[in-house]
Amino acid sequence: MMRQFELVERVKAYDPAADEGSINRAYVFAMKAHGSQRRASGDPYFSHPVEVAGILAAMKLDAASIVTGLLHDTVEDTLATLEQIEAVFGKDIARLVDGVTKLSRIELQSDQSKQAENFRKLVLAMSEDIRVLLVKLADRLHNMRTLRFIKSQDKRRRIARETMEIYAPLAERIGMHEMKDELEDLAFAELHPDARESIIQRLAFLREQGGDLVGRVTDELGALLTEQGVQVEVSGREKSPYSIWRKMQRKNVAFEQLADIMAFRVVVGSADDCYHALGIIHSRYPVVPGRFKDYLSTPKPNGYRSLHTGVIGPERQRIEVQIRTGEMHEVNELGVAAHWTYKHGTGSTEGPQYRWLRELLDILEHASNPEEFLEHTKLEMFQDQVFCFTPKGDLIALPRGATPVDFAYAVHSEVGDHCVGAKINGRIMPLRTLLQNGDQVDIITSKAQTPSPTWERFVVTGKARARIRRFIRTQQRDQYVEMGRSLVQRAFRAEGHDVQEKQLEATLRGFNVASAEDLMAAVGEGLHTAREVLLAVHPQTVEARDKVVPLRRARTKPAKPGDSGIPIRGLIPGMAVHYAGCCHPLPGDRIVGIVTTGKGVTIHTIDCETLESFAETPERWVDVSWESATAEAANHTGRINVILANEPGSLGNLTTIIGKNQGNISNLKITSRSTDFFEMLIDIEVQDVKHLTNIIAALRTNPAVNSVERARA
Repeated sequence: MMRQFELVERVKAYDPAADEGSINRAYVFAMKAHGSQRRASGDPYFSHPVEVAGILAAMKLDAASIVTGLLHDTVEDTLATLEQIEAVFGKDIARLVDGVTKLSRIELQSDQSKQAENFRKLVLAMSEDIRVLLVKLADRLHNMRTLRFIKSQDKRRRIARETMEIYAPLAERIGMHEMKDELEDLAFAELHPDARESIIQRLAFLREQGGDLVGRVTDELGALLTEQGVQVEVSGREKSPYSIWRKMQRKNVAFEQLADIMAFRVVVGSADDCYHALGIIHSRYPVVPGRFKDYLSTPKPNGYRSLHTGVIGPERQRIEVQIRTGEMHEVNELGVAAHWTYKHGTGSTEGPQYRWLRELLDILEHASNPEEFLEHTKLEMFQDQVFCFTPKGDLIALPRGATPVDFAYAVHSEVGDHCVGAKINGRIMPLRTLLQNGDQVDIITSKAQTPSPTWERFVVTGKARARIRRFIRTQQRDQYVEMGRSLVQRAFRAEGHDVQEKQLEATLRGFNVASAEDLMAAVGEGLHTAREVLLAVHPQTVEARDKVVPLRRARTKPAKPGDSGIPIRGLIPGMAVHYAGCCHPLPGDRIVGIVTTGKGVTIHTIDCETLESFAETPERWVDVSWESATAEAANHTGRINVILANEPGSLGNLTTIIGKNQGNISNLKITSRSTDFFEMLIDIEVQDVKHLTNIIAALRTNPAVNSVERARA
C-alpha cells in the first residue's frame, strides 16, 4: 500500500503547486473513517481508496481529484457525512464525493430498474463534472484487479458483465484506451476464462515459434524510417486476448485465420512526419487492401487521432502499424485525462470527447423511463463507427449499421422528425439503406412528415430510437385522450349532464391522476370506464343508488406485446406461432412470418432459402419482429454444424465449453465420420443470436474444433 508521503510526492512531481495539506488531511480522514474495515482479500479497506488515488495520480489529475479518490467510499461505507466532508474540504470536494457516491450504488443494485435509474444519475453527474467519472473509473479498475477475492461467482460475473457493458465503453468514449483495454481484459478473464486461456496459450506458442519476432520487426521498421530521415520511436505488442476474441466473433473466423495479431506503434515529431512515415512504409511493404484508416484528417468522436495501415511487413508478417505524434499518443491513451492537468482544475466539458455526452443528455430528455434510457445509451456506446458527410462537408460519426434516418437525427432532431427521403452520393436511396464510410448524405425533409413507427425497426442510434418512441407515445396519448373524451361525453349526455372541467378536477384524486386530460387518457386506454367518471361526478345517478361502485379502482398494467408467451411483435393476439426447422430463428435475427393453413404463422429468418418457394404468394407474408421486452424470457433452439477432430476427449471438451457458456444441448447428430474428423449437427438451447455467437466463438478457440458454423438447414 502506498504511504502518505509517497502519494504526495507523486502528485507534486507533476503539479508542484498542488494543495499538499488537503491531500494529507484526506489521507488521515479516510484512514480513520474506514478504521478496521477489511476487503474481501483480507487487506485493510483503506488500501482501496489509496490505490484509487494512485491510479488518478498516474493520470496526472488535479489535487481535488486525488482527494476525492481518497474519500470516495467514506460516505457510502463509514459513519462520515457529506456535511463533515464539506466542513473539512470545502464544497467542491463534497460535490465530487457526492457524485461518486451516487454512482457507486449502481453496483449494489440487482434490480434492473434501480440500476438503470442510477446509471441515469451517472450521466447527469458526469455532465456537470467529468472528474466524477474519472474517479469512478479508477475505483472500478482497482475493484476489477482484486475481483478474484470475491467468493460468490454470481457476484463476480455480475460485476464483470457490468464492467464490460458500461464502464469499458464509457472509458473508450472519453478516449481512455489504456484503461478500457485493462477493464475489458479483466472482465473477459472472469466471463470467458477458458477462451482467454486458450488464446493466451496460442499466443505463447506463436512467440515460441517465432522467437523475438516483435523485437525484430520493431528494429527493422525503426531502421527503415531513420534511414529516410524520420526521427521515430517504434514499439510493438500483441493485441489483447479480448480484442482477438472480439475479432474472431465479428469476422466469424478461427484463431488461425487472424493474421494481424501484432500491432506496431510509430511515434514521430509532427503530423507531416506521420504522412511521410506512412509513405515510406507503403513504398517498402505490400499494403493490405481495406486496412488504411486516416484518423488524422477525420478524428474519432472521442478525439483519437492516428494513421492506421495494414502491411505485409518484415519477415512476410501481416502487421498493423499505427503512426502518430507523441502528443496524439498521450491523448489517445489517456483521453480527457490528458487534457486535465493541474492547470485546468475545473469540470470543463468542451472538446470532441464530450459530444457523445451531450447526445446522452438529449436521449435522457426523450426517454420515457430509466430502463429505456439505459437501453438507448448502450446502443449509443457499443457500436463501431461509420463516418459520413453532409453536403457541406461536415463530418457525422455514426454506429456501424446506421441508416439515413440515424444520420438525420444526428444532424438535428427536427431534421429527423421531418425526414422523407435521402440522397446517398447523389442517388435517391431507401431510408433503411445501410451507410458506408465516406458516404455523402443529403436528407430530404417535409414539414408534413412525422416519424414513422416502422423506423424503429431499423434505426441503430439511441437518439433516433428515443425520439421515435417519444413521438409514438405522444401520438398514442392524443388518440387515447380523444377517445376517452368522446366516451365520457356520451355517458354524461345519456344521463342528461354536461361535462364540466371543474367537476372532473374534483375527482382526480380518486382516480390517482394529475389532470383532467390524464383522466380522459386513462378512460381511452381502458384503465377506467366512462361510467366510473359519471358516478364519481354525479353519485346521485339512479345506478349509483342501486349499486355501490368504488371511486378508486385497482389499476392494472396494460397488457404488453408478448405477454401471451410469444416474443413476436406484429401478430394478432392468440395466433398460433411455429419456428421454422429449416433456419431455426433466434431473437436478434431479422425475421418474417409465413401464414400456413392449419398451422398459423411460421417464423423464418429473412435469409432463409425456404422463403423462395413463397415468392409467388406475397399475401401469405407477415411483417414481424422480436419483442425485445420478452425475447430473453425463454430459450430458443439454435443449430450449429461442427467438424471435430477424432481424438480422445475432444467431444467431452466440446460439450464442456457449451455448458460453461450457459448453453444446453438438446440434440446431437453425427452426419459424417472419417478416420480424422467427425461432422455433426448440434441443437443448443440459447437465449438469442448473441448467446449462440458467444458459444461459437468459444468453440473456435479449442484446438480440437476444426470448424464451427451456424447451420441453416
